Amino acid sequence: MTAEKDETKNTDNLADSLGKESFHHFCMVIQQIAETRGSLAKARLFASYIKTLSHNRSIQLAAQFAGEGAFSNVSGRRVSAGHRTVAVAAASFCEIDYDLVFKACRTATGSASETIEKLMENLPAAISKRKPSLRSLEEAELLFSHLEKERTRDGKHQLLQQIWSEMTSLEIKYFIRIMGQGSLRIGFESKSIINALATAFAKEPEEVRYAHMITGSLASTAKLCKEDRLEEARFQLFQPIAFMLASPIESRSIEDISAYIAEEKFDGMRCQLHANSQNVKLFSRDLNDITNSFPDLAANYKTKNLPDTVLDGEICVFKSDKIQPFQLLQKRMGLKKPSSVIIAKHPVIFIAYDLLYYSGKALFDHTLQTRRQHLHKLAESFSISVSKQFPVADTSDVERLFDRALAFGNEGLMLKHKQSTYEYGQRRKSWLKVKKPGGSLDTVIMYAHAGSGKRGGTYSDFTLGISVKADERYEEEFIPIGKAYGGYTDEELKKLNRAMKPLIVDRFGPTYSLKPGIVVEIEFDDIQINKRTKAGYTLRFPRFKAIRWDLSPADADTLKDVEQLYSQKLNRQIESQQRHQSFITY
Repeated sequence: MTAEKDETKNTDNLADSLGKESFHHFCMVIQQIAETRGSLAKARLFASYIKTLSHNRSIQLAAQFAGEGAFSNVSGRRVSAGHRTVAVAAASFCEIDYDLVFKACRTATGSASETIEKLMENLPAAISKRKPSLRSLEEAELLFSHLEKERTRDGKHQLLQQIWSEMTSLEIKYFIRIMGQGSLRIGFESKSIINALATAFAKEPEEVRYAHMITGSLASTAKLCKEDRLEEARFQLFQPIAFMLASPIESRSIEDISAYIAEEKFDGMRCQLHANSQNVKLFSRDLNDITNSFPDLAANYKTKNLPDTVLDGEICVFKSDKIQPFQLLQKRMGLKKPSSVIIAKHPVIFIAYDLLYYSGKALFDHTLQTRRQHLHKLAESFSISVSKQFPVADTSDVERLFDRALAFGNEGLMLKHKQSTYEYGQRRKSWLKVKKPGGSLDTVIMYAHAGSGKRGGTYSDFTLGISVKADERYEEEFIPIGKAYGGYTDEELKKLNRAMKPLIVDRFGPTYSLKPGIVVEIEFDDIQINKRTKAGYTLRFPRFKAIRWDLSPADADTLKDVEQLYSQKLNRQIESQQRHQSFITY
């Protein structure tokens, strides 16, 4: 029996004294959900687990840890321990070199938390330092609070290592993922957690979903379910609600295109603006408060003296009466306090396209047409910029407007059903996005990662590389440019798995390292600069376009090709944005 199995057995023996309320048991349930196929089956597992919890706070934390992270989305709290901070602390704990060993292992597995889990359970140095002991979910919450309060990197390193010394490797993996806020990457998102809460407490899923939208917190929603007080959920200004989402038009059939209205899709950042006469706050799509990044925008809206208002819209860099490329907006995103120079160089505008709350009245259940009528009246009274809308009668109108949007430098087109309510946090066919791929590249498969859920047992996630063998900046032949896990048929995936076998160089847990041999043409929505990656670029939504059995690794595109594509895209955006304004300023 391995040392890891010994520690798990010892922890399980202690579980009787703590019951099902332990963090260890939570992690075991989450791992079981990760290994289970189908969203309904996953939700049933979590519902059964929730029913075993006797303490209200345990129920709240289980829902929060599973779907939001260490802290509620609306709390404004973050652990603030970056990926490098965690990785360096883990390398030190395991007594391995960060650059030579840890980074290579992480590249191979494609996941820092899985890498750390495997290192913790296999390296003698890491095993000898750990003596797992049970802690409750509330005690785990306290550990996250300690990390939040620790401001120095060295302090976080020491605290993380102290915490890990009393955890199993499984607990460590999920502790790290929970620290990161958001999805645990197990195919179990907020929608499934809401269904699980409804099942556990015999509630209507729509009632639970509405409570979650209003409170913005899975913990609060779980508490209301447990105490049978869902009807008490009330909207509060300056507490963000889940955004309505759009589906790709390719994934939805449309029976009557004339029931939709079209808007050009801006090259900006989605934002929810909450305002009244005293205050203004801005929230990003992941419900984070971003007001400090855009103090000029907040100050502008504060002078408008608005009644209680919630607007849904887009932040764009706006200069010389033109919307500027998204890359310029990135220079302001994430800044806690942008300098006056940055603000002057990259001024921003908020373009509203929906009104969710106005003067004490929630408009979520009103149709889009009604919400837009209210929005235009508000905009006229308070000088607010609003997106233009265009009627569509048939598919030829969609094609014409789509080409027009691209010609004017916008990302594409949005189609919105005129009778739709605001479907917070949902991705249905009420809102559809029409976009063209931003480009394509011929790449080689460098790593294959085991799938989960219905793809369990096959290798369906792939790290794809571009050539740098003629690039003096690199010693390797290929470096990663993105990960893709879609765009192929079931038959193509089976053939791909067979073709990979003779190319396997090494195995790292659920990941194979492959010799260059299989070429895949990938398409993507956009290229963005990302200095944290080896290539220096990130592809947005890469997916398989074709498996190029006819090509060899010598035919793969290069990093210089990526750089050229990025440069061409930037030039097109700058040129096209000089011709058009897709919104109205009252």
